Amino acid sequence: MEFRHLGRSGLMVSEISYGNWITHGSQVEEDAALACVRAALDSGITTFDTADVYAGTRAESVLGRALKGERREGLEIFTKVYWPTGPGRNDRGLSRKHIMESIDGSLRRLQTDHVDLYQAHRYDYSTPLEETMEAFADVVRSGKAHYIGVSEWKASQLREAHALARELRIPLISNQPQYSMLWRVIETEVIPASEELGIGQIVWSPMAQGVLSGKYLPGQPPPAGSRATDEKSGANFIARFLNDDVLTRVQRLKPLAEQAGLTMAQLAVAWVLQNPNVASAIVGASRPEQVHDNVTAAGVKLDADLLKAIDEIVEPVTERDPAKTESPAQRP
Repeated sequence: MEFRHLGRSGLMVSEISYGNWITHGSQVEEDAALACVRAALDSGITTFDTADVYAGTRAESVLGRALKGERREGLEIFTKVYWPTGPGRNDRGLSRKHIMESIDGSLRRLQTDHVDLYQAHRYDYSTPLEETMEAFADVVRSGKAHYIGVSEWKASQLREAHALARELRIPLISNQPQYSMLWRVIETEVIPASEELGIGQIVWSPMAQGVLSGKYLPGQPPPAGSRATDEKSGANFIARFLNDDVLTRVQRLKPLAEQAGLTMAQLAVAWVLQNPNVASAIVGASRPEQVHDNVTAAGVKLDADLLKAIDEIVEPVTERDPAKTESPAQRP
């Protein structure tokens, strides 16, 4: 495993992070989830990402049980707040009330007294940003989180939040966006702003919801049991990539992966790690062997000719519109 600084901070994270968005507490049984976390630890992964909303808070509980007994100082545990975790009007968003209640719930489920990174899961247009950042400052000063991050925030929002964080003297060090060969909306505005501000990216869906693994074939129905056939496991996210033009171009990447001595999945994960502003790529798994396969992408260097060949294949179907970085106009 290789490690990188997260933004311009002193925090080191593993190039591959283990995330449990879809799997833990919903898609796979707990024994399988625990085996995947064990595989991640055995593979050298030290960075684990979750959120209070995943599987209706169950994912945090599963991760807490899976990591119990591990040396806490040897791990980087990340979680998030924003999406609904209950039926009440204040069980969502980035109000002071929800943040202060949510951090305590997350710590209880994760069985730890602090998280290394506490992230705003989206931007909350219903709460003054000053209120949100002041609540985050109190979370940091209470010792319940070491650092603050955000997820899917626009460049302008990052700039405004970073300015407030500096005033409050708290470390806003990361953004967690979707990023892959097929989804490059952060490259135009978010990454330049992040480089200027000292913010690093922890990217999700580097395999474009599994499409870049090559298992989805043009002109054929999705494989049985795959993410595309399960409404609970992100089928709505993957739908945007499931057209024959995209899938045909993805198949053309196979010879390039073979040339590099990588699987398609490894190529996809290695590709996002070529961006110097990316600190870590989040991968999930339903089987331990998937973890071991993905970890091989750490430390891989793709040469310029290979990167150019990839661009030439996927460019016509690549999404680059920075407006695609968005948060709900109203709290869900």
